[in-house]
Amino acid sequence: MSLKEVRNQLLIGHSDGLINDEELLLLCDLNRSDNVDLPYNSYPGFDFDDLEDDECRSEFRFYKNDLPFLAKVLAIPEVVECYQSSICRGLEALCIFLKRHSYPCRYSDMIARFGKPVPVLCMINNYMIDYIYQAHSHRILQWNDSILNPHSLEIYSNAITAKGSPLDNCFGFIDGTVRTISKPDQNRRIVYNGLKRVHGVKFRFVALPNGIIGNMYGPIEGRRQDAAMLVNSNLLQYMQRYAFSPGPAGRPLCVCGDPAYPLRVHLQTPFRNMILTPQMVNFNKATSSVRVSVEWLFGDIVEYFKFVDFKKNLKIGLSSIGKMYIVCALLRNALACLYGNTTSEFLELDPPTLEEYFA
Repeated sequence: MSLKEVRNQLLIGHSDGLINDEELLLLCDLNRSDNVDLPYNSYPGFDFDDLEDDECRSEFRFYKNDLPFLAKVLAIPEVVECYQSSICRGLEALCIFLKRHSYPCRYSDMIARFGKPVPVLCMINNYMIDYIYQAHSHRILQWNDSILNPHSLEIYSNAITAKGSPLDNCFGFIDGTVRTISKPDQNRRIVYNGLKRVHGVKFRFVALPNGIIGNMYGPIEGRRQDAAMLVNSNLLQYMQRYAFSPGPAGRPLCVCGDPAYPLRVHLQTPFRNMILTPQMVNFNKATSSVRVSVEWLFGDIVEYFKFVDFKKNLKIGLSSIGKMYIVCALLRNALACLYGNTTSEFLELDPPTLEEYFA
């Protein structure tokens, strides 16, 4: 029973003499909500067929014809049911999630589009975050053999070498990012990043030359260093097992990182902490000119899903900050599969199709 129905029953009970005035006031006070009672019934509700292509691209980040296809590859159920029995179509639930994260907005701002009350919109959005995370997070949080197999790694390495990288065995670039959050009430030092001077959580990425985020680790406390994230993520152990070119005598393949990372067989960094020769300077310059593409991927996530860059609504303990960012990174990969991106154009390597990535 909804809160509105409960309050109506209390009024009926009072008029029938079942409860007195004092009991009515007490029970109404106990069954009140801080949410504004907005007239959602006055709106017609969500009608996907009436949407224009540009509307979908602006509000949901995907074109109209691609949204049902996206829902299919994500295996979104035909009907989504919340824990308190509210239901909606799977495609509508996906659009609610995309609308919420495409740009910072209040749930009350979404009533006119979807014709649902604020609590239901909130529950559907949280359902979608949990569903996509549980069903697909392994594609980005674990070693994804469909895009990180030896044959693909060799193709990535050749594309990076062709763009001018002095490393002829580099298949991707590794870096970390700090996502700013609202200052917590407790344990502020744990999430405070002294370099950026913000409270936040950190993620580690491996960017591929086809514009896909191949691997990701996080969230961890904002104070942790990139080298610590590398150790905790076990990425080097994965590469020691899988990062080799095809063939029985495959050569080791590596990722390239900034000077914050240690030098290993599968992890190369620029020359540092020494007097650099002209050859070393040229090596660093050539490597940096290609490695800059990893920064574009960070920008893509907050460009397409600006809600994850709105720190006032990113509160530890009140919202699933880590899940939210990971799901947005997955959907950013979906955008790259459908429409390409700056990184894939710069390195002249097409991303996989949407079916191949979510197979």
